[in-house]
Amino acid sequence: MNAERDLSPLTPGVVRALTDKLYEKRKVAALEIEKLVREFVAQNNTSQIKHVIQILSQEFALSQHPHSRKGGLIGLAACSIALGKDSGLYLKELIEPVLTCFNDADSRLRYYACEALYNIVKVARGSVLPHFNVLFDGLSKLAADPDPNVKSGSELLDRLLKDIVTESNQFDLVGFIPLLRERIYSNNQYARQFIISWILVLESVPDINLLDYLPEILDGLFQILGDNSKEIRKMCEVALGEFLKEIKKNPSSVKFAEMANILVIHCQAADDLIQLTAMCWMREFIQLAGRVMLPYSSGILTAVLPCLSYDDRKKNIKEVANVCNQSLMKLVIPEDDEMDEAKPSVTIPAESWPPASLVWHSQPCTSAPLSFLCSCERIQVTLNLDGIVQVLDYHLSDTSIGMMTRIAVLKWLYHLYIKTPRKMFRHTDSLFPILLRTLSDESDEVILKDLELLAEIASSPAGQTEEGQGPSDGSDVRPGPVELHVPARAGQLSSSSTKGLECSPSTPTMNSYFYKFMINLLKRFSSERKLLETRGAFIIRQLCLLLNAENIFHSMADILLREEDLKFASTMVHTLNTILLTSSELFQLRNQLKDLKTPESRNLFCCLYRSWCHNPVTTVSLCFLTQNYKHAYDLIQKFGDLEVTVDFLTEVDKLVQLIECPIFTYLRLQLLDVKNNPYLIKALYGLLMLLPQSSAFQLLSHRLQCVPNPELMQTTDNTKPSTTFKRTASPNIDYTELLQHFEKVQNKHLEARHQRAGRAEQLDRRVVL
Repeated sequence: MNAERDLSPLTPGVVRALTDKLYEKRKVAALEIEKLVREFVAQNNTSQIKHVIQILSQEFALSQHPHSRKGGLIGLAACSIALGKDSGLYLKELIEPVLTCFNDADSRLRYYACEALYNIVKVARGSVLPHFNVLFDGLSKLAADPDPNVKSGSELLDRLLKDIVTESNQFDLVGFIPLLRERIYSNNQYARQFIISWILVLESVPDINLLDYLPEILDGLFQILGDNSKEIRKMCEVALGEFLKEIKKNPSSVKFAEMANILVIHCQAADDLIQLTAMCWMREFIQLAGRVMLPYSSGILTAVLPCLSYDDRKKNIKEVANVCNQSLMKLVIPEDDEMDEAKPSVTIPAESWPPASLVWHSQPCTSAPLSFLCSCERIQVTLNLDGIVQVLDYHLSDTSIGMMTRIAVLKWLYHLYIKTPRKMFRHTDSLFPILLRTLSDESDEVILKDLELLAEIASSPAGQTEEGQGPSDGSDVRPGPVELHVPARAGQLSSSSTKGLECSPSTPTMNSYFYKFMINLLKRFSSERKLLETRGAFIIRQLCLLLNAENIFHSMADILLREEDLKFASTMVHTLNTILLTSSELFQLRNQLKDLKTPESRNLFCCLYRSWCHNPVTTVSLCFLTQNYKHAYDLIQKFGDLEVTVDFLTEVDKLVQLIECPIFTYLRLQLLDVKNNPYLIKALYGLLMLLPQSSAFQLLSHRLQCVPNPELMQTTDNTKPSTTFKRTASPNIDYTELLQHFEKVQNKHLEARHQRAGRAEQLDRRVVL
């Protein structure tokens, strides 16, 4: 700069000193400027004051010469000191050139700029608040300055500005939030630390309600929570903790809906601290906001359900996620099942459901923050059942999902069928196949929950369709392995049986899905024999507890009667018979069959008998159970015409073992009454003659040796006939027809065995050739 240039009212000496490389000379010049400005203030000469500030700004602070810039900065600070309380009138002119120097390449000049601005702000105090955004913007840049002196100077200025904001009640929070929202996505550690420190300060000021604007900065806070610096993470934890305390104190003023999706995103974060913190927030939101969170249920479940299968390394997250899951489930009430077809559809833009991916990805937003499209006040609280079911279906179908998650999904579906059955039955056709596949799960607990759900579907009154119509179209199409389908004879359960069931208050009402369930369960057993062998008895026993056992056996027998795979039919009948004779769950049904006193019990016996004919030995055991000893004897007489195989003899062996069990105690006692039970003894001798010399033969032979001599059992009073163990055949059952049916079924089995043997022989010949 040309020192001789006329820069009045600054004297040439002051101008030369301002541009000197020595700080002391520049300081002396600044004192002269301060004195000069004070005189102008005393004279109220505002034009000269503006002129001096303009010269210091344009000719010095913004000069190309570094020493001139340094002189301009100290001169502007001197002007501010001289102006005192009047500096507020000239703050724009004083601050702008100083902030420009914040970007200078010379670190010493940046430091002097900090020093100058500190003096300006110190004098102006609250008058700088209208310029807070530009000051904050400049400080946020210096917070990441590589020079320690500059950083130290910026920290002094930062503390001063925080003190001013804390003392003032005129802070423009509305104008500041957009800048804060932008800067909060910085990846620089020092800038993040600077941002968090300011959020903590603003949160501590009683007159500043930062909670109203939390939705705009919450995502950025969670981004900062994942910083590599432990100190910054701790500061961010404290800030989030303070916000959560405030939310708990004033839940009525919190915009829960606008923050719901932000929490959903961060509840799926890979960082444990972010995920745990977001999950804790979600727990509080659900408990505080209640049904306001319902429209976001599908997103919440997407985030929460996988956490339920975490191991002990993430125990804290798992526990909080479990509370979230339980709390959210409680928000679903029966009123949500009200039919809403007449209501206008309401779109809730706050929740987005990505059909291609069920994971919201959390990425740092450096260019633009999240947009918030809705507020708590204008969200219509409705249950987005379609979205929820889609999430649950996805997690149940994913084989990599952990056991506890699958259990939680099944509990959710069960809960929805209980609370909103009418709406849920719209999804039953799509859910049914995956529920059937879940029966093959490795976990018994998962299978139990699955059976509870299937039982609810099969017995819920909401699943009852109009007569003659199935719940899904296309019933004439041949069903697949797990397709819902009602055969033409689905309604052939006898009217007498149905009437009997209706008379019993303890019998659950079976809807149109019950028979379909039985059909598809048997198809599942047929296509997956390992499931039948390992879990078949377990599944059927549990169903007998959950549903009406008589309905289950009646329907399965009816279905098996038309089963084309005779080998499977025989195996299935053997399984059902074993369950019937040995399971404690079937005690009542066994008692009902034992006497055949009612039309319902006789109807059930005939239905079971026709299917039990697929397996000769089980048919005899059914006759023993129902005390049809003469018919049992007639059947055994027919065994001579059957092909006696090792499997056949093994089943006879097992029947002998069963006769010695407590279930057949009444049968063994009837052996005492030889006169009235001759066919029972004949039938047992028939079994004995079928058996080879084995342990079962010895066991039955020993039992028959214990049968007393009829003459020794005579009582003194011969006038009264003994009827203690007398059992007559039921007059309402056509045993001749049943015997013919048995022969017909066994002929089919014989033909099927011959065909299988022929195919095996042909295959062997091909192998030899």
